[in-house]
Amino acid sequence: MPELRYPAAERLSVTETLHGRVIEDPYRWLEDPASAETKEWATAQDTLYTAASRDYGSRDGFAEQVQALLGAGGVGAPVWRGQRCFFTRRTADQEHAVLYVRDGDADERALIDPGALDPEGLTTLDSWKVDPSGRLLSYQLSEGGDEESLLRVMDIDNGALVDGPIDRVRYSPIAWLADSSGFYYVRRLPTDQVPEGEESYHRRVHLHRLGTPTDEDVLIFGEGRDKTEFYAPVVSRDGRWLLLMATKGTSAATDTWIADLSAGELERPELVCVQEDVDAALSPHMGRDGRLYLYTDRDAPRGRLCVASPTEPGYEHWTTLVPEDSEAVMEDYAILDGPEMKRPELLISWARHAVSEISRHDLRTGERLGSLEMPGLGTIGGLMERPEGGHEVWFGYTDNTHPSSVYRYDATTGAISLWAEAPGDVDIPDVSVEQITFTSKDGTPVRMLVVAPTASAEGPRPTILYGYGGFRISLTPAYSAVALAWVRAGGVYAIANLRGGLEEGEEWHRAGMLADKQNVFDDCAAAAEHLIRTGVTSPEKLAVMGGSNGGLLVGAMTTQRPELFAAAVCSAPLLDMVRYEHFGLGQLWNVEYGTAEDPEQLDRLLEYSPYHNVREDTHYPAMLFTVFDNDTRVDPLHARKLCAQMQWATSAPPSKRPILLRREAEVGHSARSVSRSVALSAEQLAFLAHHLGLSVE
Repeated sequence: MPELRYPAAERLSVTETLHGRVIEDPYRWLEDPASAETKEWATAQDTLYTAASRDYGSRDGFAEQVQALLGAGGVGAPVWRGQRCFFTRRTADQEHAVLYVRDGDADERALIDPGALDPEGLTTLDSWKVDPSGRLLSYQLSEGGDEESLLRVMDIDNGALVDGPIDRVRYSPIAWLADSSGFYYVRRLPTDQVPEGEESYHRRVHLHRLGTPTDEDVLIFGEGRDKTEFYAPVVSRDGRWLLLMATKGTSAATDTWIADLSAGELERPELVCVQEDVDAALSPHMGRDGRLYLYTDRDAPRGRLCVASPTEPGYEHWTTLVPEDSEAVMEDYAILDGPEMKRPELLISWARHAVSEISRHDLRTGERLGSLEMPGLGTIGGLMERPEGGHEVWFGYTDNTHPSSVYRYDATTGAISLWAEAPGDVDIPDVSVEQITFTSKDGTPVRMLVVAPTASAEGPRPTILYGYGGFRISLTPAYSAVALAWVRAGGVYAIANLRGGLEEGEEWHRAGMLADKQNVFDDCAAAAEHLIRTGVTSPEKLAVMGGSNGGLLVGAMTTQRPELFAAAVCSAPLLDMVRYEHFGLGQLWNVEYGTAEDPEQLDRLLEYSPYHNVREDTHYPAMLFTVFDNDTRVDPLHARKLCAQMQWATSAPPSKRPILLRREAEVGHSARSVSRSVALSAEQLAFLAHHLGLSVE
């Protein structure tokens, strides 16, 4: 495409003065998706993308490869209720995972099959929770990617609807009462009871009794608290203790209370503080031995496990059971205390530089007893024990070349066995995986996984650099059909463990947030420079890719260091960091990014906000923005505004590297059907292959 004719996009003289700073916003009109002007512009961008993508001849080949590699399917670790086993599995021909139940040795049967409910693949199972008896299932379904699920309760024996639907319960935790007569749950206030623009906030904890109208639900907690708070109620297995957690937005700082439900009415639990107004994460659990287990990063950035009495839960009474490791991050634990055990055990899962391991400890003292042999250098999921106790633990496992599998550990024998593997049979390409360390701008060592063809040609190769860098999200070794399809075609796929994640603990996270957000971008730039310096790739063959907060990373890299990249894929991104709080779920994220309402924080946001740092006469990489109309987390307006800004900056003289936008209807920010995932991935990889010179047969 030697010349591009971008759709007309009027640059208006719109400015806003904040704390004395005059901020230009020429494309603010693109914030309104319903306006005739925005619709006309978006339709023209669709036409432009369709025309430009005709040159991307590898689309069908990538679609075939990604589809085949996703044919491995997946399986989840089991949840037990007596002899009933609940698990999810997706086969090669299914668009979504199905929730199954198996009674003892009987044949499994499907409980929730989103594909059967909606053959078009637009319905997703967002969450589910089995009651203590194993007779009832609460589940949440949403449609079209909006994640606004409805809560229902099913009789597991006959599939009959017992209760619901209940709305305004997006990803609500469910805390069943011991007798299964009801549950504590979280629900947003009705839209007519909150200020305009705050409909996605204002959560409350309620007690719901099965079979009663929701307007009779009893308010338990949340009145008068911060509108961005999330709540998580948990009831102990014996039904005696209620644990209640509160976090502001996406902050990890956890206020926690405990109530003895046997001492009063369920409708009016007397909450006793465990931790409040402390900037530390805390996850409590009532053990079957009567101890309160407290997994926290308080005074231990990499995590430790403490115990206390539920009747004296304050910090001064905490005792460290398993201390912090100086190099590994504590992630989960399981208690093995069944009657078969001669010595009750505690299993702890860790991530050592993003690679999982499991250690064994004496349950009473925390003394380390040994470790489990892992299937490989990969990632394990949560440790799943039987709620009534026992000697078994199940955990999921994956790495860069192995689809999800589930393993079982038997503490009486010390044996680890394969419990279930991904159901599909796939041809995995022959690849090498190496974890390397490079040095960032400020001297900090940063790690990166590099996946490459085992037998690769000499010289720089087309390379995708993928990153995220935020919200305590770690990028650990995992099976990726996209990465393997790219490597099978002859490319290299690199995943950088940038600051902002939790790969090296909470200090690593905090080194990439608020005033230190620039560290994330410096880390990514250093990763790119390392790949170039070591001959893996060159600026003409290197692309950066990311989504959501990773889309912000891509926007910052292409505006700060455009010379490092030939192409970029920016998916569902945040890009206008001055106004992000006004849209989607933006107000939840100011604990991570900061707010434009604070003058000092505004200055920092403007320093890296991609929309505000586009310059004319700059040779930008080829850009593909991918957005989703039903995205209720990150509004597509971010991509529209930066797309228009970059098209303007590169149109005179016209650049041979296009700035394109691909939008998709009836999907959102998170879960989607397999066929939709295949189509999106094929478009993205074909775009990158075209602009990096990767030839795909």
